[in-house]
Amino acid sequence: MTLGMRRTAIASGTALLLCLGTVGTAIADEEPPTSSASDTEQPVATDDVADQDGVDINDRADWEDGEATSVVNPHYCDGPQTWIEITSKKNYHVPSWWNGTKYKDGPGGKMKVSVSKSGTIGMEITAGAEAEAGAVLAKAKTSISVKVAGSVTITTGHTYTRNIANHKYGHLQYGSWGYKVSWKKLRRRGDGCGSPTLVKSGTATLPTKETGWKYWETSS
Repeated sequence: MTLGMRRTAIASGTALLLCLGTVGTAIADEEPPTSSASDTEQPVATDDVADQDGVDINDRADWEDGEATSVVNPHYCDGPQTWIEITSKKNYHVPSWWNGTKYKDGPGGKMKVSVSKSGTIGMEITAGAEAEAGAVLAKAKTSISVKVAGSVTITTGHTYTRNIANHKYGHLQYGSWGYKVSWKKLRRRGDGCGSPTLVKSGTATLPTKETGWKYWETSS
């Protein structure tokens, strides 16, 4: 390499270094950009972060003081279905009709009676609805009383004494302190979302295991 060529190469290298040094100084002198008021994301102050982190989720004031609001649950159609509804009920003394459990005396005086013959008091349902008896009984157990039974056994004994009003006749009937109910059998077809159709309806007398004497008076 000649002396002229060597001087030219050294001069070019020196010019390149000077250019790179100028660019680096310009970059270092620039300030970082600041967020404007129109930016969508705003920085969170350090104090705010500390306040939020310091709140225990179990210590939120008045968290449960508000009134409860209703929750809307989705409605599901259950397809074809048949069910029993008890539409009315009333207290009813279900009598034991066999001899030895019913007495009449008077006029006036006192009655002293006891069950002299054992037997069974059973559920009674509208004629022609015997197939629904089990379903009616099951529904009555859940909607009226668990004491309701399909049948109750009566044993001998249970002595009872009662005064009769003057010039009146007294009646004593043994039985079960049960219920008389009205019921309906309903059905939905297809997807089960439509209005129910009445299949059958009727009444039933339902005994319980609570047994005793019912007293009333007549003029003759």
